[in-house]
Amino acid sequence: MHFIPEEIDEYVVKHSEDEPELLQRLNRETHQKILQPRMLSGHFQGRVLSMISKIIQPKYILEIGTYTGYSALCMAEGMQPNGELHTIDINEELFDFQRKYFDLSNYGPRIVQHLGDALDIIPKLEMKFDLVFIDADKENYSNYFNIIIDKLNSGGVILSDNVLWSGKVLESEFKKDDVDTPALIEYNRLLKTDKRIETVLLPIRDGLTISRKL
Repeated sequence: MHFIPEEIDEYVVKHSEDEPELLQRLNRETHQKILQPRMLSGHFQGRVLSMISKIIQPKYILEIGTYTGYSALCMAEGMQPNGELHTIDINEELFDFQRKYFDLSNYGPRIVQHLGDALDIIPKLEMKFDLVFIDADKENYSNYFNIIIDKLNSGGVILSDNVLWSGKVLESEFKKDDVDTPALIEYNRLLKTDKRIETVLLPIRDGLTISRKL
């Protein structure tokens, strides 16, 4: 997942903003108690998400894929005082874990959890969004984009995580059961060619794409 030398990675983290204390606790508890802790955005990417959100100052944020709530709390740092963050996840076992940390933060009452299939939930959301973070099942990335693009305000931003997929996007042959790699290759192509957005792919962690709606 990491493409730069460990020493450089450590230097980058050391010279970026510190991880807030609550997120340090969430980070530790995720690694102690939750399966697949590598799914956590983590200190550096979390500060990137926070910075982007603070620059945009979104009123409404949508997150597809909550996991333990780390990235949601990072993006909430830039949310307008009257804003809301809507986060969707299909794993009901993590719902209470997420809620605990949301309520410990300053943003708890403005973070709305949705449990279920994002493709069913998103059409029922009435607001338009200023910031969207896609970090769920890779097979449906293109479907998420197509369902959210008309719910994104002009100038709004879609952030897409894991778009380098540990370098697998460079491959041309895939294992029979690998649906994620070809789906991400197609998704990256979609973001590059769709005329409704402008896109830059950043080699941050496992790849983070910033797409801005024109």
